Amino acid sequence: MLTACGAWNVANVEALERLCAHAAGTDIGSIDVRRVTALDTVGAWLLEKLARGGTTRAALTGADGPYGDLLEEVRGLNRSGPAERRSVNPLLQRLDQLGRGSRRLASDSAAFLHMLGAFSAALFGILRHPRSFRLTSTVYQLGRVGWQAVPIMLLITFLIGAIIAQQGIFHFRRFGAESYVVDMVGILVLREIGVLIVAIMVAGRSGSAYTAEIGAMKMREEIDALSTMGLDPVAVLILPRILALVVALPILAFLGSLAALYGGGLIAWLYGDMSPAIFIARLHEAVSVTHFEVGIIKAPFMALVIGLVAAVEGRSVKGSAESLGQQTTASVVKSIFLVIVLDGLFAVFFASIGM
Repeated sequence: MLTACGAWNVANVEALERLCAHAAGTDIGSIDVRRVTALDTVGAWLLEKLARGGTTRAALTGADGPYGDLLEEVRGLNRSGPAERRSVNPLLQRLDQLGRGSRRLASDSAAFLHMLGAFSAALFGILRHPRSFRLTSTVYQLGRVGWQAVPIMLLITFLIGAIIAQQGIFHFRRFGAESYVVDMVGILVLREIGVLIVAIMVAGRSGSAYTAEIGAMKMREEIDALSTMGLDPVAVLILPRILALVVALPILAFLGSLAALYGGGLIAWLYGDMSPAIFIARLHEAVSVTHFEVGIIKAPFMALVIGLVAAVEGRSVKGSAESLGQQTTASVVKSIFLVIVLDGLFAVFFASIGM
C-alpha cells in the first residue's frame, strides 16, 4: 500500500513524476489519498496513472474526500480503445451521399432566391428614393469590372476567334468550302461563344473578387456593423456591384465579339488567302442583327446570376481563412455552371421562337 501526502499539483509535477516513475511496474494494492493537502488535474492524473500501472488497477482509498469528484472524473478518462470500423453498405452510402447532395442543392437554391429577393427589394427602394442610390460606388465598381477587364477580354476573345477560324479553314479546305468559315465564325461568335467566354472570364475575375471582398467583410464583422448603424448591407455593398456587372457585361461581350471577328478575319486573310474585303462582304451576308441581339440579350441575365452567386457565397463565409477560400472556389464553380446552363436555356428558347 502506498500513501500519497502533500500537494499533488502542477507546482510539484517534476518531483511527483520522479516518484511515479520509481514506482512504475510495481503491483500496488491500494493508494491512500487521505493525506493529500492539494490536488489539481495534473496530480489526479498522476495518481490514476500510478493506479493503472500494475497488472490490476489499484484501489484509491480515501477518494471520497474533498477531491473525490476530481479523482472520479479522471478515472473515466482514456478507458475505451479505438472505435471499431463498421462495414458500410455501399448502396446505403450512395443513398446518403445523394441525400446530402439534394439537401445542399435545396439550401443553395433557397439562399440564391433569398438574395434575389433582397436585391429586388433594394432596387425597388432605389427607384422609390433615387437619392439613396450610391452612384460613386457603382461607377467605381463599373471601372473595376468593366474598364480594367477590357484588355484581357479582348486578348482572350481574339485568340478564340482566331482558333475557330484556323480549325474551320483546315477542315473546310478538304471540301473546297473555305468561305463557309466566315458563316461559322460570325454566327458562333455573335450568338454563343462571344458572350459565353466573356461571362466565364467575368465569373472567374470579378465574381471571385466580389466573394472574397464580401467574405472578408463578413469575417471582420463589417456587415454586422452596417446593420447596427441601420444601413442595409445589400443596398450598400451588393447592389452597386451587381448593377456594375449588369452594365459592364454586355459592353464586354460586344467588344469581345468584335475582337473575335477580327481574329477570325486576320486568320482567314493569313491562313486562308481571303482578303479583308471578301471576309467583310461574306460576313455581311452570313449574319444579321438577330444574331447580335441573341448574344447581347443573354449578357445582363448572366451578369445577374454571377453577381447573386458571388454575394451568396460571400455572405456564407465563416470566421476562418479556409472558409473564405472554399466559398471563393464555390462561387467561381457555381457561376460558370449556371452561366452555361443559362446559355443552354436561352438557346432552346430562341430556337423555339425562331430567332
